[in-house]
Amino acid sequence: MNVVQHSEEKLRSALVSKLPAVAKLYSDYTEGERRLLEEGLHPGKRGSLFQPITLHSDSDWIVAHPEEPQDFEAFYRDPHRKTPDAGHSTIYIQTIGSFGDVGLQTDRYVEWLRDYCQAFFCGLSVKLLPAVGVSETGCSFRVNSSSHNLQILTGDLLQFLGKRKPKDAFCIVGITMIDLYPKDSWNFVFGQASLSEGMGVFSFARYDDHFYSRNYAGRLKKKLQPRQGDYSVFQGYYTPPITSTLLLRSCKTITHETGHMFGIKHCQWMNCVMQGSNHLEESDRRPLDFCPICLHKLQVAVGFKIADRYKALLQWMEDDESQLSEAEGAAAHHSAIHFHKPTEAFNKSRLWLRSCLNKLEIS
Repeated sequence: MNVVQHSEEKLRSALVSKLPAVAKLYSDYTEGERRLLEEGLHPGKRGSLFQPITLHSDSDWIVAHPEEPQDFEAFYRDPHRKTPDAGHSTIYIQTIGSFGDVGLQTDRYVEWLRDYCQAFFCGLSVKLLPAVGVSETGCSFRVNSSSHNLQILTGDLLQFLGKRKPKDAFCIVGITMIDLYPKDSWNFVFGQASLSEGMGVFSFARYDDHFYSRNYAGRLKKKLQPRQGDYSVFQGYYTPPITSTLLLRSCKTITHETGHMFGIKHCQWMNCVMQGSNHLEESDRRPLDFCPICLHKLQVAVGFKIADRYKALLQWMEDDESQLSEAEGAAAHHSAIHFHKPTEAFNKSRLWLRSCLNKLEIS
């Protein structure tokens, strides 16, 4: 295992910038906010809130996909990055295909994701668009020759999302329980985004704990060669059960991909949700939240108070039940149906958020 280490001077420059006009943005933070952000100058130090990146194999993202690290200055001066404004301040989520048996529990899962994004991108509105089936997208699809599961083509889905994107959208993100592929030569992809168009699509299919098992229920039982345009193959197709681990992994992916919409590139500074990942084990190593450098990028783009954002995320994790609409709440009251939000896998993040808030509040 190798550890990616950067000097304090390099990390400070990446966080603050040596250009006075850009560094001014950092000086606008409160003393408590700066104290928290500067925890990232010593990642891995005993008691630090932030940890260095560890590389476990040549298949890890940084090794396999060399990229130029993006510091705050490069982010801020990027002429192509998009920033929310009064007319474009809503993140739209589009579900594609089945998310399980139709019913309140499946609806709750999607709403949990929506509410998590609302807290994560604190200050922006996050809305759900009406669900669509795979056939409505008109996308190409295939059977993966190795894992023998169905996959849908990301480029076609992005074209579909472009047509569905509301005028007041900052961005639109598609989510699906069906595996994805970006082109024939690739085995799969967790997600793909078009930053210039403010669109992204990502799959939670491989977040099933049994996906890589021969007993995975999504493996087709016979050598099926579906005909393009015949979407009947997706009817009744397997979707993974809603578990705490699935919810955690889904929250990581949807916020990572949406983070790209703001012009935030893959993080190479320290452990961060914006790190790239080539495989599930690497994705699971990523924390649930931003490192200080990427947090600074989002904060300047959106304008939230760091403490308010952390409090909103903590509240989401500690709410035992999802929020019901008025009509659904009445129905649940009469039927005594309540849906427990499975946040057991978020315990480490919950403790981390409390530590961050304590650091912010020290006088």
